[in-house]
Amino acid sequence: MIFLYIVLGIIALILILAIVAPKSYDVSRSIVINRALPEVFKYLKSIKNQDQWSPWKLKDPNMKQTFTGTDGEIGFISKWEGNKDVGMGEQEIIDVIEEKQVITELRFLKPWKSVSKGYLNVEKVDDNQTKVIWGFAGKNPVPFNIFMLFFNFEKAVGKDFDEGLSRLKQRLEQ
Repeated sequence: MIFLYIVLGIIALILILAIVAPKSYDVSRSIVINRALPEVFKYLKSIKNQDQWSPWKLKDPNMKQTFTGTDGEIGFISKWEGNKDVGMGEQEIIDVIEEKQVITELRFLKPWKSVSKGYLNVEKVDDNQTKVIWGFAGKNPVPFNIFMLFFNFEKAVGKDFDEGLSRLKQRLEQ
């Protein structure tokens, strides 16, 4: 009988945690770049340019990549396969709002499967300054959302975004 109460208690705890744990995420960072918006947007909408500023490219410079479609246009796909730090997956441009936003679908295949929406937004600060917002958002399905109570996703991914945006700023302001 005690065993039954223990099992029921564990099940109840899991259900409560699943109810209170976040079911979605949206992590973003921003930076102001001292360049005009059209120039910044043109550079950002090319997914291949991410190799020059992405923190994940630094984590595995030997990452294998293949590309399909026309870079900067809806339907372009960048596939990658790398070491344990970058895993395997693909990024597809699913929407482009000229001089405003590039939206991608990130399909992670390894080390675990998940799908997120990536976005790069630009906002004019003045004629020679552009704010870039880089982020991604997605859903945490139950019961996997429980892990988000013990893992600071914002801090872990945000650090990489900060590093990437800093490199982007250096690159574009050269």
